[in-house]
Amino acid sequence: MIFEDGERIVFAGDSVTDMGSLNPVGEGHWNNIEHLGRSYVRVIENLLITCYPERKIRVTNSGVSGNTSRDLLERFDRDVVGLNPDWVSICIGINDVWRQFDAPELTEKHVYIEEYEKNVRIMIEKVCGKVKGIFILSPYMMEPQKGDWMRARIDEYVAVCKRLSEEYGCTFVNFQALYDKLLSVRYSAEVSWDRIHPNQIGATLMAREFLSKCGFDFNR
Repeated sequence: MIFEDGERIVFAGDSVTDMGSLNPVGEGHWNNIEHLGRSYVRVIENLLITCYPERKIRVTNSGVSGNTSRDLLERFDRDVVGLNPDWVSICIGINDVWRQFDAPELTEKHVYIEEYEKNVRIMIEKVCGKVKGIFILSPYMMEPQKGDWMRARIDEYVAVCKRLSEEYGCTFVNFQALYDKLLSVRYSAEVSWDRIHPNQIGATLMAREFLSKCGFDFNR
């Protein structure tokens, strides 16, 4: 498993990462679960402690609900780079797309794909060479109909994540592919009320997908 004793993983993102964590930076597994939130980040920490109790790995939730890539980039130095992480995970893009559809008149809030690619690229370059590894977690929509307007737009942003991951040697985690597989046998309402924010089933699926890229031994 790639995470060593004493290392720190910072998870940056929007509400999918945040999910009730202490803002702007949440940590800790005390009785108050709100410190780290209820997202896939919480499940990742649970599994790290459960399966690798001898390794004290610091897990930090730097997700903030409602963030676009523009918002995340504005606070990236403070909430990610400034924390001196060993590993960085970036999961952003859902709001970049969503605002184009749920608030089409508020164009100042839209982050179109050219800006999105520029923003993610800058974030990668801010930590590239300074950390042991970078994870790019794709945006997604729990919608099996690929012709849905928002779902089709999401696919374009996923492609940007994949391309940038390949260019910079980041680990790409394709959450859209994960949910496409699930929705071939389950209905989206079983995992999410709005096709975006996952319940604990979705959080567990996302955590397992992330850790599967890390040499994690689930049989320990």
